[in-house]
Amino acid sequence: MDKILITNLHVLAIIGVYEHERSNPQDILINITLFTDTRRAAKTDQLEDCINYDALSQKIRAHTESIQRETVEALAEDIAGICLEEARVKKTLVRVEKPEALDYVEKVGVEIERP
Repeated sequence: MDKILITNLHVLAIIGVYEHERSNPQDILINITLFTDTRRAAKTDQLEDCINYDALSQKIRAHTESIQRETVEALAEDIAGICLEEARVKKTLVRVEKPEALDYVEKVGVEIERP
């Protein structure tokens, strides 16, 4: 199966369980792998035969900025659901990371895979 990659989608969002995390938006990094068959898109070279990753990225960005989840687990599940709404996506791998969550680590996050 082929893969489409969306790497390091930066979003500013309210996410977290602690008071200081909910007062200001923080940087969220989102990485997505979309499992699909790209042969038709490669053959026709037409956007309508592709997964429009620009539109999908914008949809994920808008959702993430507005939802104000408490956990990265819940946000990752939301994003996986959005990806799987695309008919051509057979499976998705979603990683959500918070680079500013803890002072003593580079970033924390979760990675989920959904069919």
